[in-house]
Amino acid sequence: MNENDIRAALAPFNLGKMLDGLHVGDGLVQVTLAIKREDAAALEPLRRDVEAALAALPGVKNASVVFTAHKAPPPPPPPVAPVLPGVKSVVAVASGKGGVGKSTVAVNLAVALAQSGLSVGLLDADIYGPSLPRMLGLARKPEVRDGKMIPLEAWGVKCMSIGFLVDGDTAMVWRGPMATGALTQMLGQVEWGALDVLVVDMPPGTGDIQLTLAQKARLAGAVVVSTPQDIALIDARRGVKMFAQVNVPVLGIVENMSYFSCPHCGGRTDVFGHGGAAAEAARINVPFLGEVPLLLEIRETGDAGTPVCAAAPSSVAAASFRAVAAAVAGALAPARRAPPRIVID
Repeated sequence: MNENDIRAALAPFNLGKMLDGLHVGDGLVQVTLAIKREDAAALEPLRRDVEAALAALPGVKNASVVFTAHKAPPPPPPPVAPVLPGVKSVVAVASGKGGVGKSTVAVNLAVALAQSGLSVGLLDADIYGPSLPRMLGLARKPEVRDGKMIPLEAWGVKCMSIGFLVDGDTAMVWRGPMATGALTQMLGQVEWGALDVLVVDMPPGTGDIQLTLAQKARLAGAVVVSTPQDIALIDARRGVKMFAQVNVPVLGIVENMSYFSCPHCGGRTDVFGHGGAAAEAARINVPFLGEVPLLLEIRETGDAGTPVCAAAPSSVAAASFRAVAAAVAGALAPARRAPPRIVID
């Protein structure tokens, strides 16, 4: 008695797809029939007949036929509504370390993009050290309508920061989950409306906030800010690798404080070296978005709450930020471009 003999004995019952399992060995036969739970009572006579037929075969000491009912697959989860339904592109401005002027670049990038005709938002994701209220000259709390915060506006940009919600001198002594929760609220509970670009000023480093943003918002890309010296470029390299690990394209690297231009004699000094970011971008095969000089007016306008692109649009500093913005806009253009329409006459 072997498996072929058992299958031949089962053939007259036309079990078809119900035959879910068959085991033969040492005179024992076990057959499993897959059925629907609600059909078990009606199929019980069939089960007994099959079992009797198998038990009557020569060499069979014991035969058992059992029903099994497979659970129906669970229904697919409902589609998750996008966190930022009206935002076409989300761009993270990041750095591997602090002190490289990332927030200054983020603010002026947002203003320059707005000046180019795009609708732009700016989110301060640096929960522990929000600087946008000071740099934008905003010190009031946002209005709440229908459970959502209305972003403040400055220089043609919609803005949101944890700094708008707490006193400027308050130390945010929060653990990681609290900080990421605050970021999630500023993403999903703010009425951003329709935006071409949402610029996100990230905290320095590669931690919880960066991972949360990559998970919650569909990032179109990241801009990595560095200064020219080797120690800053090492950290910028880590930032690029972090975005690669979470499948976020790097739009390019900006070299901030690229050189110092003396306001008195016009002489140029490469305080931190020069060209390191461009060389690093070429080495790791990402675009170089441009260089921003170390100029007194950038610091002065930032401290005064008027970004240099708004305060001195014809200045060398503003021109450098506009060049970076143009490169970013060019990189985002395919993502923002609407699909072609086919018209049949």
